[in-house]
Amino acid sequence: MKNTIFIAALAISIVFASCNSNKTETHGEETEHHDEHENTNTAMLTAEQMKSIKIELGSIEKKQLTASLKANGILKVPNQNKANATASLGGVIKSILVQTGSSVSKGQAIVTISNNAFITLQEEFLSISSKAELAQLEFSRQKELQQGNAGALKNLQSADAELKTLKARKASLQKQLELIGINTASLTSENIQSVVGITSPINGTISNVMVNIGSYVEANNPIAEIVDNSQLHLDLYVYEKDLQKLKVGQTIHFTLTNNPGKEYDADVYAISNTFEPNIKAISVHAMVKGNKQGLIYGMSITALVSLENATVDAVPTNAIVNHEGQDYIFIVTDAHSEEEHHEENEMSAHKHDEHGHKHGEKEEHEHTEEGTTFEKIPIRKGTTDVGYSEITLLKEIPANCKIVVNGAFFILAKVNNKGEAHEH
Repeated sequence: MKNTIFIAALAISIVFASCNSNKTETHGEETEHHDEHENTNTAMLTAEQMKSIKIELGSIEKKQLTASLKANGILKVPNQNKANATASLGGVIKSILVQTGSSVSKGQAIVTISNNAFITLQEEFLSISSKAELAQLEFSRQKELQQGNAGALKNLQSADAELKTLKARKASLQKQLELIGINTASLTSENIQSVVGITSPINGTISNVMVNIGSYVEANNPIAEIVDNSQLHLDLYVYEKDLQKLKVGQTIHFTLTNNPGKEYDADVYAISNTFEPNIKAISVHAMVKGNKQGLIYGMSITALVSLENATVDAVPTNAIVNHEGQDYIFIVTDAHSEEEHHEENEMSAHKHDEHGHKHGEKEEHEHTEEGTTFEKIPIRKGTTDVGYSEITLLKEIPANCKIVVNGAFFILAKVNNKGEAHEH
């Protein structure tokens, strides 16, 4: 432990040396007098130093870390929130308009494909449309002749059959063209298309693109996969012995297995009554609440199922440091009174200086330099899980004070380094 702190202290010394290189050396008598009143449980850092060692501040939180059940699981979305973009007719991929991770809207083009069959279908549709118009005219003419007893009933029946056949064929072609993305309402012989776009059937995010430019895709084969993460839920895997501890409505706190720094919440909405194959566990389903940023379908998670409503004071585990067997956290403290005390000592030393030495402007600047003061507070560490640890304060601190949640180890090294210097 001493070796680790020595190395950290050496690193801190290098960082702080660059920030303090412009300070002059104080008189020996004044330094000795100042050290006698220095608090060895505090350390002051400038904004530049805090930025250099990436200090982050937070607060003591209320967390449900006791009476909880730990479980592993995976993020999923309902099947109605997943879709594949497919082509009704095969073709050659001409362009790819999205990439993995792109957000798309329903009806947005994902790729374009070409096929001579597209041209043939449009040509046939236009031809059938013209024939249907003529058949409609012939049917109307035969109907008028029949009503005036000037035409044979057989001719009217033949015209009617021909018209119905052409209408059916036209409707069939129209549906086929609409399926491949061609608007028949505006189709003319002048705007026949050889390339059509394949669109997204839902809003969501592209999770996979299965084709390349120039490749041939068969009809109904998937071209891209789209996932709508708005309905993300958890599938937790719980063993039979723990099943009776769970019920619908319980709160779950979970983190990503590969990134435990951020915590999310979910509520249990269903418990399966069958075992999952291979793992002999029962799946528990929970709906993710609140902000889902950073969560993606298929990610592995680690969760805590709260079994009761009891809460404890907790901080991120990284906020806790240990020195000589005692755990500590660092808080931001108001060091105004301490600075005033130092200034009084400085004035007293100045008045009683036997040699009448006048302190330089740089020495005065050293005592008035602005910064943030951190104080080491002893705590007792309790339950640790999901990146947080329960703490019991062994010293009273101001309400709602800020604590160091990242970089506490470096501040400890500076405090210890200052303490060792004070001893000498």
